[in-house]
Amino acid sequence: MFITFEGIEGSGKTTARQLLAQELEKRGHDVLLTREPGGCGLGRALRPILLDARNSGLCNRAELYLFLADRAQHVAEIIRPALEAGQIVICDRYTDSTLAYQGYGRGRDPDRLRRANDLATGGLQPDLTLLCDLPVSAGLERAGLRNRREGTVLSEGRFDGESLNFHERVRQGYLAIAAEEPDRIAIIDASQPPEDVVLQCLSAVERHLKQRGSGLE
Repeated sequence: MFITFEGIEGSGKTTARQLLAQELEKRGHDVLLTREPGGCGLGRALRPILLDARNSGLCNRAELYLFLADRAQHVAEIIRPALEAGQIVICDRYTDSTLAYQGYGRGRDPDRLRRANDLATGGLQPDLTLLCDLPVSAGLERAGLRNRREGTVLSEGRFDGESLNFHERVRQGYLAIAAEEPDRIAIIDASQPPEDVVLQCLSAVERHLKQRGSGLE
């Protein structure tokens, strides 16, 4: 099973995916946690280029192609082998991030981005996407606090520094994608405490598995 987490900056998806993985492992499932960018060797090299606030001169086209290069390698090296081995793969960001950020946020054509994603992934789609949603102002406040606490304001803050309008477009983009694919995407109220967020995530996973004729043990 391939599960992805999506959301705006500061939506808490990284914490939620870790808690979800712990719950699934308690129930005997073999879980692989990964992320984009940075889930493979190439991604770890590209992550500082893409997220460092000092790389403000990175043009939109270069940004897109670097994300796609990371995704292509990530799928080939990490995600597909894990799925073929029977693991549950939980990934922090995937193809919907490209549609939301480079599409709705940057204004690139969504249909072209979908085709580019298909080329990069070989058509591999998530079975379930958990969209951690909350107001932009709350997310940016959380992201700022996190980056100051961890000392990553520069090294991880390039997208945090975008305009409020940019982040609003990204959030609305995510909600539009979710409206188009309600069977795949579950909207999670990320304004709740982490323990409540993970319960929502578990419920969404259970609903999805029941639709497939199985369930969590």
